[in-house]
Amino acid sequence: MTEAQLTATQISVNELIGMLAAIGDQDYSKFQELETAFVSQHGEEVWQEVFSFRVLPALDKAASQWLLNQWLSAGINSIRKIG
Repeated sequence: MTEAQLTATQISVNELIGMLAAIGDQDYSKFQELETAFVSQHGEEVWQEVFSFRVLPALDKAASQWLLNQWLSAGINSIRKIG
């Protein structure tokens, strides 16, 4: 297990609640603000672990699609629903 993976498992769920709430509220600027603060405190590698294995799996399909749309909105005009 890498140090980033180990650190990611020690992050309190309380640190993630605000990010999940921002996604649920579809407040991308708040999500970015919380993401930036998290990365500043814990580092990018820990964020990647936490996001991939704790935040992303907690999202329902609609929230996941909304977040993806926010990330890609600058370069893609729409996201086609599949399934």
